Amino acid sequence: MGRKVTVATCALNQWALDFEGNLQRILKSIEIAKHKGARYRLGPELEICGYGCWDHYYESDTLLHSLQVLAALLESPVTQDIICDVGMPIMHRNVRYNCRVMFLNRKILLIRPKVALANEGNYRELRWFTPWSRSRQTEEYFLPRMIQDLTKQETVPFGDAVLSTRDTCIGSEVCEELWTPHSPHVDMGLDGVEIFTNASGSHHVLRKAHARVDLVTMATTKNGGIYLLANQKGCDGDRLYYDGCALIAMNGSIFAQGSQFSLDDVEVLTATLDLEDVRSYRAEISSRNLAASRVSPYPRVKVDFALSCHEDLLEPLSEPVEWKYHSPAEEISLGPACWLWDFLRRSQQAGFFLPLSGGVDSGATACLVYSMCHQVCEAVKHGSQEVLADVRTIVNQTSYTPQDPRELCGRILTTCYMASENSSRETCNRARDLAQQIGSHHIGLNIDPAVKAVLGIFSLVTGKSPAFAAHGGSSRESLALQNVQARVRMVIAYLFAQLSLWSRGAPGRLLVLGSANVDESLLGYLTKYDCSSADINPIGGISKTDLRAFVQLCMERFQLPALQSILVAPATAELEPLAHGRVSQTDEEDMGVTYAELSVYGRLRKIAKMGPYSMFCKLLYVWKDVCTPRQVADKVKRFFSKYSTNRHKMTTLTPAYHAESYSPDDNRFDLRPFLYNTRWPWQFRCIETQVLQLERRQHQDLDGVD
Repeated sequence: MGRKVTVATCALNQWALDFEGNLQRILKSIEIAKHKGARYRLGPELEICGYGCWDHYYESDTLLHSLQVLAALLESPVTQDIICDVGMPIMHRNVRYNCRVMFLNRKILLIRPKVALANEGNYRELRWFTPWSRSRQTEEYFLPRMIQDLTKQETVPFGDAVLSTRDTCIGSEVCEELWTPHSPHVDMGLDGVEIFTNASGSHHVLRKAHARVDLVTMATTKNGGIYLLANQKGCDGDRLYYDGCALIAMNGSIFAQGSQFSLDDVEVLTATLDLEDVRSYRAEISSRNLAASRVSPYPRVKVDFALSCHEDLLEPLSEPVEWKYHSPAEEISLGPACWLWDFLRRSQQAGFFLPLSGGVDSGATACLVYSMCHQVCEAVKHGSQEVLADVRTIVNQTSYTPQDPRELCGRILTTCYMASENSSRETCNRARDLAQQIGSHHIGLNIDPAVKAVLGIFSLVTGKSPAFAAHGGSSRESLALQNVQARVRMVIAYLFAQLSLWSRGAPGRLLVLGSANVDESLLGYLTKYDCSSADINPIGGISKTDLRAFVQLCMERFQLPALQSILVAPATAELEPLAHGRVSQTDEEDMGVTYAELSVYGRLRKIAKMGPYSMFCKLLYVWKDVCTPRQVADKVKRFFSKYSTNRHKMTTLTPAYHAESYSPDDNRFDLRPFLYNTRWPWQFRCIETQVLQLERRQHQDLDGVD
């Protein structure tokens, strides 16, 4: 009697609305799964159309093309003799659902709609889909004619049911459902489901992999069973990077781990596991068995098919593995670099243009492109034909094979140091040394003639010439003079991005990279429409603290000694006049806030959902050993004043890689207003009342001590 089952799950680099490419990747994954002996294959959430279609889910085209892809899958000989579980949107009785469609040998077995939708942070599923609210109930779904013609079925079961094969029972939960307090796998497991599947569209956030792995292992520790998790990977056409991490677990142990970041478009994991291990594991948990005897049963769809073979005694079983996690610095070196690669090849541009200032942020951005080149060379070395074809298209050379990351970086990345009269020799040298070590094509130029020309127009029209504060000007004049330099750099960056390859006799144009970190964006410490206004920003969701750790990692891993001087130099915009040839301006001084404090404010504002008063109350305790109540109050007020004054800048923020859950990105993630009463009179008065009470109490305590 067969009891060993081989199951497959996968991570696919799907792309929103790329129905042709998505179909080919799904077929390839099924082919690999079959080749590895699997009789069941699970794919990621909404893999047919790509997860990030957003408001395209409203369009009938998206539903139609998804059905056409399903028809192509049903028809393909590749999908024979294996249960295929694919994700797509389906309209049932004029209501759109996010569904799993399970089919075998040209017959649809079950359409299972998602019962708990993701609707926080980056997710808006309730905007496009409706959750299936009738627990453990199904109804008949009338198939569209194009599917009926293929399957010869008129209706199929639609709803909350499980598959019952000849040898086991398979139950499905979709992405968010694993994260809910009462996940479907709990009741399904009690009802005898032995294989749980989870199709995910789960994006990368630093330090998130632990939570995902813990949830899966805990699900099978408490209830026993086999758990398959599939996930999308890559840039789906948006700010998010889906980070794979497909896995197979059983009874609290991991048996297969997929990569979190890789340039492979299709990754398939399989494991051969013994169903008797699930049954014997469950036999001993009497509390589980008592609950199981009382559970309401799920509707079962009978499938005349077995995942195991009769003669499987000699079939080798998979062994448990230890999950290997990346450090946050490694995650930064891999995730945004893979996102950049997808963005570059899918936008069909010839490379990147980066204004390189000699500071940590632009230095980190340069390192990300270098890390991308490193991964591309590794993938080609390991025989990836897709990556090789893409890189040849990008460099416009059909015979090219990248051997060395430095050499590839020279073809793909153009860096530019844009000096002004306020720039120091040190930053110029740091930018040049880093460019030389990573191999980028480096340009040094001076922006003073352009700045003088713009200011000349102003003086001609008004008859007035603004001056820096250091030369007796007002703060208004000084800020305007700084902003002119910053904005001229943006204009020059786009000019060179469009024409620098032309000037070298090469085809194509470059994508402009921004390098404002998440903390500066949070406070609005950037000039609107300066070189933070770029095509994309790979570090826009990463804190300064994490960036420094990443730069340290690059210095050691890639042997880039130029990064040492970048790390120790104080962060500066270099927009004000030098004092005796030395930098007179630093970022933290300008902001009136340290980068370490900014991360704290960001997390409390977004993740802990605190306004000024509750943030003050929280920090009063957290900083009690280093700050007086008055100092805490001043810091919180300063943060909220600056944050709200500059909130409008978030409406123009360059699309940034999403890596930190306190991103202030107004376009998709942080739906707060951008016009505030920046004095916060009521809120600040509450803080002031509290501070006065605390100070009064402190004086009384001191008066009571003789």
